[in-house]
Parts: sequence; C-alpha cells; structure tokens
Amino acid sequence: MAADSAFHAEADPVKAATRGRCPRCGEGRLFAGFLRLDRRCSNCDLDYAFADSGDGPAVFVILIIGFVVCGLALWMEVTVSPPLWVHFLLWVPLTLILALPLLRVLKGTMVGLQYKNRAAEGRLETADDRAE
Repeated sequence: MAADSAFHAEADPVKAATRGRCPRCGEGRLFAGFLRLDRRCSNCDLDYAFADSGDGPAVFVILIIGFVVCGLALWMEVTVSPPLWVHFLLWVPLTLILALPLLRVLKGTMVGLQYKNRAAEGRLETADDRAE
C-alpha cells in the first residue's frame, strides 16, 4: 500500500462497523454518541445518511438478553426461590449491563451489513422505471 494514498485499503465493513468504525475505511468513528451515528466519517468522508438500522438491533437484544435473563431468573426461582426483591436486585442491573453494549455492537453490525450489501429503502416500481 502506498504511503501517499489518501485512503487505506477497503476494510471489512461488518467487522469495522461492529467495532464502531467506518464501514468503508475502518478508521473513522461511526458513532457520535453512545448510539447516535455520526454524520460522516472523519477519515474518508463517507456520508452515513444511507444507514438506518431501525428497530432491528433492539429486537435482537430483546430476544437474546430476554432469553438469557428469563432463563436464569426461572432457574433461580425454581431452585432457590428467593424473595422478589432479590430478583429485582439481580436481573434489572444484569439486563442493563448485558443489553446496552450489545445494542451498540448490533447497531454497528447492521450499519456494516447495509453498507456491504448496498441496502437501500425499498420503493415501488413506476411506469417510468418499466419504460427504461
């Protein structure tokens, strides 16, 4: 790779975005805050307007963390049968500790997949489209 090249070699978009980096160059930041996407890459100037992960990451977090926490809570209830306050003391913080980082990772993954697959908003075919 040449030292005078303005950009680095194409990064793996999914791996880079999962780590919170730009899916194109793998260097610039993807997030401006904890979950809010930056407007564009500070390194390669990629516009992140294409990225709309929607509720996808939240659904996966609910399913994954819900399965783990509910399973552990049911197991504990059946085997130990602790008071209700113990359940709150254990499962609410555990849910937050597991869900928040996973939400960021999955949001980055979804953005990386959108970039890799050139995903765009769906639209209906019009008469003009058929004429072309």
